[in-house]
Amino acid sequence: MFVVLLGPPGAGKGTQARRLTGATGLLHLSTGDMFRENVRDGTELGVLAKGYMDRGELVPDEVTIAMLLERIARPDAADGAMFDGFPRNVAQAQALDEALAGRGAAIDRALLIAVSDGELEGRLGGRWLCRACGAVYHERNDPPKEAGRCDQCAGEIYQRDDDRPEVVRTRIERQKPPAALIGHYRDAGALREVDGERDLDAVTDGLLEALD
Repeated sequence: MFVVLLGPPGAGKGTQARRLTGATGLLHLSTGDMFRENVRDGTELGVLAKGYMDRGELVPDEVTIAMLLERIARPDAADGAMFDGFPRNVAQAQALDEALAGRGAAIDRALLIAVSDGELEGRLGGRWLCRACGAVYHERNDPPKEAGRCDQCAGEIYQRDDDRPEVVRTRIERQKPPAALIGHYRDAGALREVDGERDLDAVTDGLLEALD
């Protein structure tokens, strides 16, 4: 079985991917892990990807796709895999479809963890840090006992620019799965949508049910 895990930043994809692979035995493949492995090993693709990353540029689709195709050709992916962080657009999805078709396989399920923008903003925004000791707080989930002061050292707490609501909203819009990608898997009959605003166990159960 080949599975794609989709969801916006803050939806809990990483956590759920670990839970699902533990429950199903599927190989978990993330683009981040593949980049790090290839860069560490100094492969031709890794050197190419590192050049883009060192310049602060996005790694082009053709490099990402080549890296992924090499990875799924290994023996440990013979029985399937769960893709986390890939594909990010329709072009990548089509390339993956073609590669799998070449080995008589296809994407069996595209699991979309659905979370509203408001909930995502609440999860990703609202983080505050202590200037003195670095303690981390969240204004909704773990606020300090005294506003503006660290519980541990009474130091001033502050909010980084990338944790501010307006920045978080931009990040969500930029990184959420595009509608065209969701439509690609819906048209293929592979899409299953799971409510990601429930507790962790309920989301995991919903995803496992969607795999049946």
